[in-house]
Amino acid sequence: MSVYADSIKIVEVGPRDGLQNEKQILSVADRIEFITRLIGAGHKFLEAGSFVSPKAIPQLQDSEKVWEGLSKFDEIDLSFLVPNDKGLERALEVKVKSISVFTATSDTFNQKNIGMTVDESLDVLRKLVPTALQKGLKVRGYISTAFGCPYEGAQAPVKLYKILRELLSFGCYEVSVGDTIGSAHPQQVHDVFNDIQSEFGLDRIAGHFHDTRGAALVNIKTALDLGLRVVDASVGGLGGCPYAAGSSGNVATEEVVWLVEGLGFRTGIDLPKLLEAAEWVEKKIGRTLKSKLFLARK
Repeated sequence: MSVYADSIKIVEVGPRDGLQNEKQILSVADRIEFITRLIGAGHKFLEAGSFVSPKAIPQLQDSEKVWEGLSKFDEIDLSFLVPNDKGLERALEVKVKSISVFTATSDTFNQKNIGMTVDESLDVLRKLVPTALQKGLKVRGYISTAFGCPYEGAQAPVKLYKILRELLSFGCYEVSVGDTIGSAHPQQVHDVFNDIQSEFGLDRIAGHFHDTRGAALVNIKTALDLGLRVVDASVGGLGGCPYAAGSSGNVATEEVVWLVEGLGFRTGIDLPKLLEAAEWVEKKIGRTLKSKLFLARK
């Protein structure tokens, strides 16, 4: 599944990053149906679940069963978040093919999220990622709070670059740079992704933007202009962050599709079918989705 210069790879994070902050907990059958509908809309790269403690994130419990219900989709990259060695054991036991790992630029955020400082989490990942690769898994990395933290405020870009260098050296095939609380200004995005382009290139980099201040699409366009070709998004704008009070959801997938295809890029995603999936999940979670394009569909 090569990503060409004229196409944008969209990683659908609604079933994991989106659902983890919803009050209404979807059943395993509904989560499988949700992902199946997204695949039917053309998605080839999706976050399908998480091997975290159900006490921490009850919305994502029984991810093993979700994988079992989806493993028939051989050509689809279905990724599961793995926070530690125990999570990796669970992933290996059910033979998932793709996992993601997590850290942040902020010690405070990381402590609240996974109970480790940034350095402690990197020490874990320094062993975990090569082990997963040796077992034949693909590993994607996430760096949260790259532009701002709900507890520590603005983050120095040098911290992001250090962590990015580490995750790439561990063997992550792609690293997603996250604006977790939606605080990034387009000029910040330009400066940060320009620096990343200069030092690392953008072939193994993704952008993960939240729309708290209504700037997500502008930030994505800014990064695209620098050469970014991978964007995380959540159908309907599902999500937020359980450890970042006040941050709104991820940028809506349908709005990203509308933006980038209007610019002449290919996504492979069928917008009407994607909106149908948004309508379906809206009924399941029992609240109105915030996506402007979704609300304007009729």
